[in-house]
Amino acid sequence: MNDYKQDEEILGKAYDAKLMKRLLGYVKPYKKYVIFAILLNIFVAGLGPVRPYLTKVAIDDYIAHSNYNGLILIAALLFGSLMLQAFVQYFLTYYTQYLGQKTLYDLRTQLFEHVQKLALKYFDRTPIGRIVTRTTNDVESLGELFSSGIVMVFSDIFIIVWILAFMFFMDIPLSLVTLSVLPVLIYGTFLFRKKVRESYRDVRLHLARLNSYMQEHIMGMSVIQIFRKENDELKKFSSINADHRDSNIKSIFYYAIFYPGVELLSSIAIGLIVWYGGGEVVQGVLTIGVLFAFIQFTEMFFRPIRDLSEKYNIMQTAMASSERIFKLLDNQTFIKNPDEPAELKSVQGRIEFKNVWFAYEGENFVLKDVSFSINPGESVAIVGHTGAGKSTLINILTRFYDIQKGSILLDGIDIRKLDKRDLRQYISIVLQDVYLFSGDIKSNISMDNENISEERVTDAAKTVGASRFIESLPKKYDEEVKERGATLSVGQKQLISFARALAYDPRILILDEATSSIDTETEQLIQKAIQKLLVGRTAIVIAHRLSTIQNANKIIVMHKGEIREAGNHQQLLAKRGIYYKLYQLQYKDQEIAA
Repeated sequence: MNDYKQDEEILGKAYDAKLMKRLLGYVKPYKKYVIFAILLNIFVAGLGPVRPYLTKVAIDDYIAHSNYNGLILIAALLFGSLMLQAFVQYFLTYYTQYLGQKTLYDLRTQLFEHVQKLALKYFDRTPIGRIVTRTTNDVESLGELFSSGIVMVFSDIFIIVWILAFMFFMDIPLSLVTLSVLPVLIYGTFLFRKKVRESYRDVRLHLARLNSYMQEHIMGMSVIQIFRKENDELKKFSSINADHRDSNIKSIFYYAIFYPGVELLSSIAIGLIVWYGGGEVVQGVLTIGVLFAFIQFTEMFFRPIRDLSEKYNIMQTAMASSERIFKLLDNQTFIKNPDEPAELKSVQGRIEFKNVWFAYEGENFVLKDVSFSINPGESVAIVGHTGAGKSTLINILTRFYDIQKGSILLDGIDIRKLDKRDLRQYISIVLQDVYLFSGDIKSNISMDNENISEERVTDAAKTVGASRFIESLPKKYDEEVKERGATLSVGQKQLISFARALAYDPRILILDEATSSIDTETEQLIQKAIQKLLVGRTAIVIAHRLSTIQNANKIIVMHKGEIREAGNHQQLLAKRGIYYKLYQLQYKDQEIAA
């Protein structure tokens, strides 16, 4: 909760010039649409006050003199102004919404592109739900600002200006009487904004807690159900939901007071017009047409003031969302490429770790002075207890993270001198936790790479033994894959990930606990496939099952971030060290049975 609270504390400002300047930068490519929309706003705002003025002319010049023909002309003008206003309003709405959607598209694309470039370190410490909220909800909340807030605020201002111009042109004293309620309205609006800003912050804070709780508990639903915690979690959720409800009701309360208050002031203003203007009419100083026009002007005058208060809320939402969006865009947690990257022409696959030290945070080193080499085409296994640093070796070899000390060389070149994409195109990884995307089996193997043909996809699947279950599916390689491969077994997903890795024909193949979730029969098939695949490739195999790595050229034993032993299977057993103990633990039962 504290992380979310800190994230929401920035919501106090209703307007920030620096943020607005950055937001307007997304509008700049479409400035011709903005200018056109503003011009339409000025025009359509002026059409509104024309109607009360025409009403005044109709009453004073035609109705008072029983001029029926003139009255028909005025009615036609009124109808024409309404039709013209509707026509212009259509184009205004279209262009403002078009502007909003174009800017949202650009911003959302930039966000997604930026997120893809961030280092894994950022995702380690940032809840995924928060990132999704930034790229969806927060961007969407800017829609009203781009489509109606920035441009349409001119409409309200121009309407007020046009109305004041017509009012003072027609009668200055009556205009001043009408505007006598403005000080009360200004004070009320100021108070309303202050209270709404406070309640809005509470609403966003409780909404963040609600979203966080929902995401975490939906993802962990199986754990909740197996431990029968549904009722307990429901009580906790109800409490958080109640806080969100109460903060919303508090916000609604201020709206419920403000809007009727504006209506009351509007009625008071009309009452003052009838009292003062009616007296002027009785004395013959003012015409009845002017009195009617002022009543209409007053009704029109307070409407844009209410709308401006709504625009204030749009502005506040946009400022809050934009600050969080720009906080993400300004995040520079990158694994940076060198300015002039070295070229990888013909990769042989020689890997060398030289005195490598690495820590995910601060000085808490996970790897300590690690040194070893792998010759091209060699298969090297890495074993050790959980937390020994095995998977970390993979993370730094692929430059998901950069090391603090030492160097990692590929064919004699420090990988920090290489472009990340160049480096990774020669490496394929099969992880224990397989991730499949929504789509079909074919696209999950090829990753929609145009250079990987259907023939390569099917060949890769056959090589790893995945074709057996794929061919049995109704649509075979076109079979739909649900989110995270929900309709496939763990073993099937793992086989697809093997096929995916092999379809890219890597020089370096990394298997990180890749057979841990596969049954014995499938494992035997994969072991046969792996032996074929490793020919001519450098391979790194991380495994808990020692049966899967006995044929490796070299076995490296990790313990608390350091290399404790190295050698082949027989050599390590002869040392009777850590590897021997691991082997004894895994095969003790089998040896006793034998």
